[in-house]
Amino acid sequence: MKTFESNEQLSETLCKQVSRQLSDAIAERGHAYLVVSGGNTPKPLFQRLSHTDIDWKHVTVLLADERWVLPDSNDSNDKLIKTVLLKNKAAKANYITLFTGHEQAENAAPVLSKQLAELPRFDVVILGMGDDGHTASLFPDCAELEQGLHTDEAVIATHPTRAPYARVSLTKSRLLNSQHIYVHFCGEKKLQVFKQIEANQQPALPLGEFVQQQAVPTEVYYSAA
Repeated sequence: MKTFESNEQLSETLCKQVSRQLSDAIAERGHAYLVVSGGNTPKPLFQRLSHTDIDWKHVTVLLADERWVLPDSNDSNDKLIKTVLLKNKAAKANYITLFTGHEQAENAAPVLSKQLAELPRFDVVILGMGDDGHTASLFPDCAELEQGLHTDEAVIATHPTRAPYARVSLTKSRLLNSQHIYVHFCGEKKLQVFKQIEANQQPALPLGEFVQQQAVPTEVYYSAA
C-alpha cells in the first residue's frame, strides 16, 4: 500500500502513473480504456487528469458503477464524470454512459452487459472503497453480491439495503479483465476496514476479491486526509 499525507499528493502521483499507462496503451494498440469510480474521493484525481497531455481522442472512459438516478441528479456518477473529468483536455475522450434511460436497472443491465462484454481488455481500472468494504456497487449486504462476484456477465443490477438507489455495476469478472487495477481511498475509518481485508478477516468483504487476487496487478493508494 502506498500512503500519502493528503489526497492531493496521492492524486498527483496516481495521475502520472495512470497517464503513462494510458499513453503506453495508445502507443501499443491505438486506443486505451479507463474505468473510474464515483464519489468525492477521486475528484482531485479527475481534475488533474482533465488537464493532462494524453491523446484523449484515443481514450474511452466508463464508470465501474452507476446509481439509477437521472443524469442531472447530484447523486449521479455520470454527472460527476462529465463535470469534473471530461473537460479541458479530457473533453476529447470517448465516454460510455451506464445510464441507458430504461425505467429500471434490471432492464438496463442485460443491454449494458452485452455492450461492455464486446469491449477489449481494460487498461486501467480505478476502484474506490466504502466504509462497509464495498467497491463499485458490489455491496456486502445486497442479494446480488454472489452473482456479481461469480457471473460471467459484464454488468448486473444491484439493490443495497443500506445505501440509496438501485444501481448497475460492472462485475468482478469484467473488472478483472484489465491490465492494471488501482484502489484509491482516504481516511482512518476506511483504513481500518482495509486492514480487515488485508488480514482476510471474516466475513469477507467485496473489495477483498480484488485486493487478494493475483491475476491482475493491483496497487492500493491511501491518504490519511
